Amino acid sequence: MATIRASCDRCGDIEMTSRDLTVRVCRNDGSGTYCFACPLCHERGVREAEPRVVELLVTSGVRLVTWSLPAELSESHHGAPITHDDILDFHALLETEDWMSRLESLTRGVS
Repeated sequence: MATIRASCDRCGDIEMTSRDLTVRVCRNDGSGTYCFACPLCHERGVREAEPRVVELLVTSGVRLVTWSLPAELSESHHGAPITHDDILDFHALLETEDWMSRLESLTRGVS
């Protein structure tokens, strides 16, 4: 099992084994990070990792997790952004007994 050095924001340089870290790589853009819990203070740490660091860590036995950006990021959005007033109005709507039918009538024909 490999010994890996990292830096904890609270404790400074620390040593861990490959079981103590996880490498995360985004499928969409290839960006990588590694995360760990400090063995001394147990604070969670996340650091960016260049592709060569990702390869070195994975080769050393660190678990690799891949993830994807949400599909909603590539959707086109129309209309103004939601405001605090919109959220308050929606909250008030949810407190009415016929909120679902009122919501359906408000959104009928909107796409």
